[in-house]
Amino acid sequence: MASASGQQPYYFIPNPSFWPLKLGISLLLLLGGAVGLMNDIAWLKPVFWAGLVGVLYVFFGWFGEVISESESHKYNAKVDMSFRWSMSWFIFSEVMFFAAFFGALGYARILSVPDLGGLESKILWPNFADGWPTAGPFAKEGFGTMGAIGIPLINTLLLLASGVTLTICHHAIVDGKRQKAITWLFLTILLGAIFLGFQAYEYIHAYKDLNLKLTSGIFGSTFFLLTGFHGFHVTMGAIMLTVMLIRLMKGHFTEKQHFAFEAAAWYWHFVDVVWLLLFVLVYCL
Repeated sequence: MASASGQQPYYFIPNPSFWPLKLGISLLLLLGGAVGLMNDIAWLKPVFWAGLVGVLYVFFGWFGEVISESESHKYNAKVDMSFRWSMSWFIFSEVMFFAAFFGALGYARILSVPDLGGLESKILWPNFADGWPTAGPFAKEGFGTMGAIGIPLINTLLLLASGVTLTICHHAIVDGKRQKAITWLFLTILLGAIFLGFQAYEYIHAYKDLNLKLTSGIFGSTFFLLTGFHGFHVTMGAIMLTVMLIRLMKGHFTEKQHFAFEAAAWYWHFVDVVWLLLFVLVYCL
């Protein structure tokens, strides 16, 4: 029997499931097919698409099962805490992921480029200027850079605004104002979509007008890896928030039980913080 709060008095343990096995096989097909795409191996291309379809199928099925369990009130406070710890460690892994790229950027700017401009390097590459940004001593073509004022600043304001709208949405859920929460969450997703639109335009401008490409030495690689992976995380965050929006519209979540929304909100705020660091270290400095 459930307690008066609607939670089960015991720790819920799910039945044995094939979802992990299905996900493992799908990921194997997806990554193997991706290798085929990058190396132009024709017979591996359909393997990639089969793996992608498999991953999406598992996501829909597995997460749908967890949602069904949650809405059936099978989880209690201990299960909720385990979800919170899991999401916390996941976000920590993402922090380390971006820390590696920021570390590469810092190493290049602070150590590698000045070393390349040393006395010995001047003999080998007399025309190399050790300032930043640079494509390195072997660069064959010049490139321009994206200034902080313009699209990057607009995108910064968009993400900051989305953090505000998401917080308002959260307070609306806690207060039991579902329609208000739906409205502000929709605005959050819209701001994220506009951000991605501006970033796509920025990439087109960089390639066509600035000759700034992924192959533009250390600056080009760090610029596109940092901004590109951040854009990917914004896309994933927007998908997560869209799922939360659909669930809100279906009547899911209560004032006290809505961790799925909180997890998506944590992720979105993490993405906001990463962009602020990225804006300062990549665009401003």
